[in-house]
Order: sequence, then C-alpha cells, then structure tokens
Amino acid sequence: MKVVKGLALSLLSFLLFLSLSLFGIALTLNNTILNPDFTISEIDKLDVPSLAGEFFEEQAAGAIPEGLDFITPETIRSIIADAEPWIEEQTDIVVRNGYDYLLGKSESLSVTISTEPLLGILKSNLWQALLASPPPEAAGLSPAAFEEQFNVFFQEFSQQLPSTFEFDKSSIPPEVLTQLEQARQYINYFQTGYKALIGFMALLLLGIILIYHEVRGATRGLGITFLTYGAIEYGGILAAKHFALPQLPLSEIPPSLQPWLLQFFSDLLHPLEMFSIGLLIGGIVLLIVSFVYKPSQPSF
Repeated sequence: MKVVKGLALSLLSFLLFLSLSLFGIALTLNNTILNPDFTISEIDKLDVPSLAGEFFEEQAAGAIPEGLDFITPETIRSIIADAEPWIEEQTDIVVRNGYDYLLGKSESLSVTISTEPLLGILKSNLWQALLASPPPEAAGLSPAAFEEQFNVFFQEFSQQLPSTFEFDKSSIPPEVLTQLEQARQYINYFQTGYKALIGFMALLLLGIILIYHEVRGATRGLGITFLTYGAIEYGGILAAKHFALPQLPLSEIPPSLQPWLLQFFSDLLHPLEMFSIGLLIGGIVLLIVSFVYKPSQPSF
C-alpha cells in the first residue's frame, strides 16, 4: 500500500511540476502579449519624438520638397512631442479595439480617427519653424502678409490630408484577414486551455492532499514542489536578465530604441518572475509549516 501511495504521490507531484511550468508560460502570455494594458504601457514608454527625429534624419530629410526646407529634425521632434497626448489617445483606441476583436470580445474591427487636433499642432509648429528660418522671398513682406501667405499654403496643404482615418475589415487584404481569423481561433484555444490548466492543477493539489491525508506530509510535499520550481524558474530568469539580455545584438537598432527594447524584454519576463518568487516563498512557508506543525494528540 505504501508503494502504491508513494508512486501516486510521485506521479502527481511530477504532473504538478510540469503544470506549473506550463502555467508560468501561459500566465506570462496572458499578462503581456495578450493584454492590451501591457501593450499600451510598452508603447507609451517609447521615446517617439527621438525616434521620429532619427527617422527623419536618416530616411526623409532628402525627400523634403523645395520650399519646405525649414522643416528640420527638430521641427519633427517638436511636432511629435506636442502631439504625444493625441497619439497616446488614438493608440489606446486602436489597440483596445484590435484586442477586443482578437480576444473574441467583439466581432467588429472598426476605428475612426479625426486628424483635426493633429492639424492644429502641425500648423502651430510649422509656423514657428518658418518664423525661425524664413525663406528669402519673405524679406519684403510685412508680418501680416507673411502670415497670410502661410495660412494659404497650409490651407492647401491640409486639404491633401484626410479629415479622418477610417479603418475596418474592408481595409484589410483578404489573406491578412484570414490570418487574423486564425489568430482569433488559436487565442480562443489558448484561453480555454488556460482555464483547463488551472482546473487540472487544482485537481492535482486536491489529489496530493487527499493521498497524504495529514497536514505535515501534504505541506512538506507541496512545499518541496513549489520551492524546486520557484528556485529553478527564478534562477533562469535572473540568468536571462543579467547574461542573455545584455548580449542581444542591438547594433542595428536605433540608439533611442535600444534601452526601450531591453526594458521590454525585462517587462515581458516580469509576470513569470513574480510567479516564481511567489511559489518560492510559498514553498518555504509550507516547508516551515511542515516542521513546526504539531498534530493534536487524541484525548482520553
């Protein structure tokens, strides 16, 4: 009987260890990649003005039409910096709408963004840039005439931009839409498996407790399993953060993006790190309980 009990406990403990490993990965995905709050938070950490300025210097500076050479990387940075609240607001809308669709919370995928606030920011910054570096032909104009010419120019310029950006399923190529539908299906499978895994672990815990049928054995057995998993997982995360991440090949990444990328990987590991620490502490507590717990003596 003891042999059967020992084999059953070994099997359940092994399955629990494997389940904890799978659950740690699933928990991380559920709280990061599949979490709109995480995605929005990571996007908000981007230094968008610096990235835009770097891109302009490297890619777009030579494509500025004649007469608009007053637009400099600093102008682009200023525009993006002033537009950041608007960018963050629209990003929040787009990301949450996309996640609602991917996570199966909504069947619609439709976003409408008004560019009116952006046009106001653009006009103000372009005017300031033009005042700082006026073209030669502006020398003979009065300030009022100069401003009037700018207003005419910007009116023509703004008419080339749409008043709203509208995005829905019809805007997506059919092959991409098919891939999105497959992604929705896989995410649904993942969410179902995530809940099933929680239920399975609960059954394993219950089985271990029932087989031991006493506090000291159950707490010691579970404590060893939790402590072992927590220590191994936490050690692996520390090694990844202190040895693997610094070795990432980032030379081809824009300098202003490199710190963000390292922080992103660190944030990606954070839920798993907290989970492993929680199990590590829980395992220690259970082991302490197993040693200090004294079963009540029967009274006669």
